[in-house]
Amino acid sequence: MNEPLPPSPPQRGPGTDVQAAPRVAALDYGRARIGVALADELGLLAHPRDFVAANPPGRALRLLVAFAKKEGIGRFLVGLPRNMDGSEGLSARRARKFAAELHAASRLPIEFVDERLSTVQAQARLHESGLDTRGSRGKIDSASAAVLLQAWLDGRSSR
Repeated sequence: MNEPLPPSPPQRGPGTDVQAAPRVAALDYGRARIGVALADELGLLAHPRDFVAANPPGRALRLLVAFAKKEGIGRFLVGLPRNMDGSEGLSARRARKFAAELHAASRLPIEFVDERLSTVQAQARLHESGLDTRGSRGKIDSASAAVLLQAWLDGRSSR
């Protein structure tokens, strides 16, 4: 006699009894653009999204807060551009200031992730996929955010 199949896992998301776990978004902050990536609902894969113009800063923060609400984001990762020796320079101070402003506006936890070489990896991946990286700076910014997020997701799954 066949054993009965175990029950299916509960469905998650809007219109169901079980709510999805909060999602994670990564941001690659720059003076002109903020690259954006979002984890899938399972927290396994990072997907680049359209970049957000960094200026004016108040508008960028409002857009990111609205994005967080719409997508059910429970945490932001912010790339921290360290020097190759691990020290922090002006770009890192700017990223920390932006992260503090984002936290104040969204009330969501912020986690910093080392972004050394993430842009180089993103450019290589875009090049491998046949995209010309010249003139596609916004794609590089969001691809870089996806590299940061995927590394973070992979690190969590290996724990």
